[in-house]
Amino acid sequence: VFFCNNIEHFAFGAGLGADPSGVGAPPNQSNYAWRDYGNRVGLWYYLDLLDEFALPGAHNVNSAVLEYSPDIVERLRGRGDEFIGHGRTNSERQDALWEEDEARLIAEATEIVTRLSGKKPEGWLGPGLAESRATPDLLKEAGYRYVMDWGFDDQPVWLRTRAGPILSVPYPVEINDLPALVYRRHTGRQFAEMIVDQFDEMLAQSRKYPLVFSVALHPFVIGQPHRLRAFRDAVRHIIAHRDALWITTPGEIARYCETLPNGTVPGSKN
Repeated sequence: VFFCNNIEHFAFGAGLGADPSGVGAPPNQSNYAWRDYGNRVGLWYYLDLLDEFALPGAHNVNSAVLEYSPDIVERLRGRGDEFIGHGRTNSERQDALWEEDEARLIAEATEIVTRLSGKKPEGWLGPGLAESRATPDLLKEAGYRYVMDWGFDDQPVWLRTRAGPILSVPYPVEINDLPALVYRRHTGRQFAEMIVDQFDEMLAQSRKYPLVFSVALHPFVIGQPHRLRAFRDAVRHIIAHRDALWITTPGEIARYCETLPNGTVPGSKN
């Protein structure tokens, strides 16, 4: 089990970004402020919730956020949370770049996260889960151990790249607050029920084989107080089963998978 939070930067009045009024809405001060609320307020509510339940944190971080917000860096480092590479900003997509430009983007974002967090990130999630044909190759060549852009399995899977294998760690497309709450218009309580239903079914299925249950979050969405209250109830339900779970981070899952014999993790050689 892991909870993965997205800490993102959006350009003011330009580029791509989420909007509460719908997909593709033009940038303006209103949707910029809504997203900035996540870094200014919602994130801190969320981190307090992790502290409340003594949960480890994993965060997909745009490198620009770390440069703009040293207080965020300080809080995450103080908690010992995992920093996961997430591009420079969510106002750009790496699948629209030439391979050389994408390699520079990965290198630049990695250098900034490493310098400010104190540790080189081991995992990557592309802004918007976007990948070019070369992304897994470039990530492996840049020293990444795992990627979370492939929501195609409930177990880790080894992917082949031109530089050797890289692990795909499950990242949820559906148990994800942004599409569920903003685009599909579910309520916070409905999203909490989705989390509980997903968890209960996967816990039952995991008696047959190991599975990864994860929740994807964005502080400008889940960090709104009216949603956070229902989310807290879902977390309380999950940790009631703590003795049957490994509550961890995607980086720890990747490191564990690397210790397993060939043929254990799908995609590995027998």
